[in-house]
Amino acid sequence: MNADSAAWEQYSSARVVSPVQPRKLAKVPFVELADGRLQGVVSSGSDIDRVYVSSITAGTHSYNCSTNNNRPCGGLRGSPCKHLQALVEEAVLQYGADRVARYLRVEAGENVSVAGLVSGLRGGHESTPAAVVFNRFLRHLAYLELPETTEPIVELHWFPATGAVR
Repeated sequence: MNADSAAWEQYSSARVVSPVQPRKLAKVPFVELADGRLQGVVSSGSDIDRVYVSSITAGTHSYNCSTNNNRPCGGLRGSPCKHLQALVEEAVLQYGADRVARYLRVEAGENVSVAGLVSGLRGGHESTPAAVVFNRFLRHLAYLELPETTEPIVELHWFPATGAVR
């Protein structure tokens, strides 16, 4: 190993960047800016066994919300539902309003707020499959259950080592 390597590079995990503000994970346990979308998993307000996969596409602002088995959200009636609003709220707590606005390419003015972000969305409903996001959420949960180790994680072994010369 290179003597200049940081100590954390020797471990099978990396430091996690803390959220901008503390989040309550019960309502929105998973939120990410990935694949050109703000996407995540939102708990149902009425059924403890149901979750919704919600997403907003960057640039076009098209949105979708459905259960993890692709049943459409009943709250999508020409505008973003409460699950999408909760997703935006949690994304702002996780990443900050400015970063979310830049990622989604929303014109929200100088003082970006959750209400400004949601009202700045100009797209409409566009169905997208929930399986990919839900699978990422389940994978995320599986990694949280792994015991701490300094040994490599087998399924991540294919990542190239930084600074390694072969």
